This record gives sequence, C-alpha cells and structure tokens, in this order.
Amino acid sequence: MSAGKRLRQLRRYRTIAAALARNGFGYVSDELGLVDKLAIFRVAERKDIKAKSIGARLRLALEELGPTFVKLGQLASTRPDLIPVSILKELEQLQDQVPPFAFAEAARIIERELGAPVGALFAEFDETPIAAASIGQVYRAVLADGTQVAVKVQRPGIAAQMETDLEILADLTRLAEHRLDWARQYRLRDMVEELARALRTELDYGAEARNGERFARMSERWAHVEVPNIHWDFCSKRVLTMDYIEGIKLSDRAQLDAAGMPRRLLAERYAETIFEQALVEGFFHGDPHPGNVLALPGGRLALLDFGMVGRLTPTAKRNFAAFVIALKNQSTKGVVRAIGNMGVIPESADEERLYADIDEMREKYYKVPFNQISMGEAVQDLFAVAFRHQIRVPTELTLLGKSLLTMEGVVSALEPGFSIFDVAEPFGKKLLREQLNPARIAKAWIEEAPEFVELIRDVPAGLRQWSSLVHKGRVRAEVEIGNLDAMTRKLNRISNRLSFSIVLLALSIIMAGLIIGAALGHAETTIWRFPIIETGFVIAALMFGWLIYAIIRSGRF
Repeated sequence: MSAGKRLRQLRRYRTIAAALARNGFGYVSDELGLVDKLAIFRVAERKDIKAKSIGARLRLALEELGPTFVKLGQLASTRPDLIPVSILKELEQLQDQVPPFAFAEAARIIERELGAPVGALFAEFDETPIAAASIGQVYRAVLADGTQVAVKVQRPGIAAQMETDLEILADLTRLAEHRLDWARQYRLRDMVEELARALRTELDYGAEARNGERFARMSERWAHVEVPNIHWDFCSKRVLTMDYIEGIKLSDRAQLDAAGMPRRLLAERYAETIFEQALVEGFFHGDPHPGNVLALPGGRLALLDFGMVGRLTPTAKRNFAAFVIALKNQSTKGVVRAIGNMGVIPESADEERLYADIDEMREKYYKVPFNQISMGEAVQDLFAVAFRHQIRVPTELTLLGKSLLTMEGVVSALEPGFSIFDVAEPFGKKLLREQLNPARIAKAWIEEAPEFVELIRDVPAGLRQWSSLVHKGRVRAEVEIGNLDAMTRKLNRISNRLSFSIVLLALSIIMAGLIIGAALGHAETTIWRFPIIETGFVIAALMFGWLIYAIIRSGRF
C-alpha cells in the first residue's frame, strides 16, 4: 500500500471514530482499541444524543459518514433476519442528501468513458440534472435520431472513496470479531462482506444495463408493463443511457386522480408484475418503491432503476411457496420445515423455543380469512423469528421479503382495502401444480438417475471395505435398542419401499428408453399386437399411486 493511500485510510479511520463518538457510540472505538491505536482525540457527543434510540443514533452516524455508509445502511434495511426491527425502521429513513456535482465534471466523465465530447454524442443535452443521488445523477438528452433518453453519470471519485471505506470496514469487522463476542455471534464480517458485494454491483452501471435489458425482454410478454430500452453504444461502467419515460409516480395520488388513472387497476397490475417477476421468472426488481414505478396512460406501468435486483432459484421459489402454504394450513411443522429449508438453523438453536415461537406466529393467523392476512406482516413475523434464533436466510429471500413489504405499502396507499393475496393466490396454485406435475417429477428422476446408479454401484465396494475392517477388528460397536421388534418392522417397511422405488425408477427409465428408441427408429412398440408402452405406463402409474398412498398413509410425507 502506498504512503498516500495509507494516509487517506488513517484520516478516514479518524473520521469514522469521531462520527461514532459524536453519535453516542464512542464505546465501540474504545472496545476496538481505536482511540489509542490511532491517537484519536476525544470527541464530544451531540447534545441530547442519549435521548435518542440506538437506531436513530446509528442513522445519524451513517448520514454523517457519507455515501458509502448511507448505501450500506439502505442495503442493510433489506436484511430483517440480521437486524432488529427497531433499527430497520430507522435505516429505511436514510436519505441521499448530497448536492449535485457540476455539469463540467459530468461532461468530462462522459467524454472519457464514451470516447467523444457530449456535443458529438448527443443532439441535445440538458445541463441541469433531473435527479441526484449519492452514487450518480441523471440528465435528460436527445440522440441524433431524435430518441429522448435519460443519461446516468456516476459521481466523480465515488468508486475510489467507497472502495477505501469498504476496505476499512473489512478491517474493522475482522478486529471486532477478534475482540467482541457479539460480533462473532452475529458473524459481523460475513454480513458486511455480503453488503459490500451488493454495493460494488451497484457501482457497475454495466451490470445495471444488463439487468435492464433482461427486464425489457421479459416485459415483451406483459402487455401492461413498459421498460426503457438500453442504448449500449452510450453505456459504460460509469455511464448508463436508456429511453426516457415520462409518467406519474405511484405515490402521487393527486396527480393520478387528476389524470383519471384507475388506481385499483394500477394496484392490481403492480402486484401482478412483482409476483410474475419473482415466482414465475425468478428475476425481480429489488427496490420497487413508488419512485421507480411510473403510471402511464391506459393503466400501464413503467419500471425504472435496475441497480438492485433479486434472483430466485426454483428451490427458493418452492421454499417460499411452502412457507405461505404451511401458514395457511396452520402447520407448525410445515412452517419450521420451510424456514429450515430457507436458511441454516444453527446447532445451538433452542428447538423447543423455536417451535413455541412458530406456534405463536401460527396462532396469530388461526382461522383468519386468507384475504385479510397482511403478507408484509407475515413476512416480518418470519424474519423476526429468524433473527431471534440466528437463522441466516439467503439474501435472495430477504430481498423478496423487502420487495413484498414495499409492494404492499404501495398497493395499500393506492387502493386501501385491496388484498394482494387475491393476486398472489393464482401464482401459489401455479407453483403447487408445477411441483406435482408428473412430467416434471419424471424429468427430475431421469436427471438424477445417473447419480443414483453410481450410488448403487458403489454399495458393494463400500460393503467389502466395511467387512474388511470388521474382520480386522478395527470396528467395534455396542448398541442397545429398546423395542427392537418395532424398530425391525420399521426398517423392513423402509427397505421394502426403497426397493419398490428403485423398481419404479428402473421401469420409468426402461419406458423412457423404449419411447426414445421407438421415436428414433420409427419402430412399432407392440409385441404380438400387445401395446408395451401403454401397458408399461399403466403399471408405472399404479405403482406410483400406491407408493404415494403408502407414504401419505404413514404420515411421513
């Protein structure tokens, strides 16, 4: 590290320590040993700072420290599984209160990034920004072909400043985990690293452009959604150019009413769009607040700003659907299983307390009509339980929860009394049908068949190795089992069902092979006028039905 960079980091360390002290967190610097290590002078606290909550003090400290910490706080507000609700509510109020930078700076960045002066690239360019934030600001311009565009330019020096701050935070969290028990308990370093990755992604306008292009392709299938086209010839890591779309923010009810916009239709389409993105496409807008969604004539919607997006794997979609279904069915075990599948339940978790908390959450929604349940509140309850028991939920699901909370707030403001469950129910049913689709199940079996064959092939070698160890006297075991007869009967049933499943899988593979072979060779699939494939399908269906019936009857589905 150069002497200049080390000096900048030292100054920034002192700035951070001073901001913490002014906002009532001086003890953190003391516990980390920063006061003595960095020769920091004692800084007086703000007046009346002790009267403020911890969340309010944290928000003030982050705002004082500038863009990096404000953005990290905003990203942290999407992690209710890691941060208490009282602090989350304060983090949600963080504001990007930064003055716009001069147009001359923006022009230099555009020329350096795109290789030509602003006048040569654009037919018109408004020098006054239409929006300014901590990372960049947006200008209105016109291309040579007359297309109106919005040009987002990254704030000068912001990437280097944020990188310095992130390096310092990485050092501080390592030091905190070494010195403080609570930092180790909550894996503070992992949390900060995760937020830092998200922030570095936001700094790359190329990634945002790719996200926007994917949303644009998806919107081609939605008649009521418009997404601005990306103009790649005018994009780079620090400059982003897309179509300019003019509309009314969903939060501006007065303008919506004045323009005759159907608020209920807008609410319904807005909710449908978010559910379609998340539960069908598995790729959704991570920050769908009213400023990023505009109402257009005819009740259409426009989506803007794709710096924060979420991705859901098929497994994550199934887990979320399982949670909602278990909650509806009043199944404590189902909810616990869904939470366990969503995240990692630590070994130290108090299982009895966890079940009690889930029971309490379930009782809250007992016999309440589904259309009267707030999905946002249910998601908050889920993450409150996760936080209480230190269950780490994947970022993709917490971001979905945040998007659903935002969506419910916007919908309630647009049309009070509108239930998003009316919109969500068809998507839940569709996911359930997909899970039970025989073709999908057969495809999964066929895909997993090679691994299963490998497992069976390895069994004899494993048994020989185990037998050899036994003969050499290297394996000794003393087992005491109560009620051995009952245990034996259970093992027999398990082995019988496993054998039955293997036979069914083998039959399915043979049938698939016959179908493919017949199709490729254009051969008949009858012997002595006996329909082999049709008969095989009937046998497989009966065996499959019996297996499912036996599992359900056993109560171990």
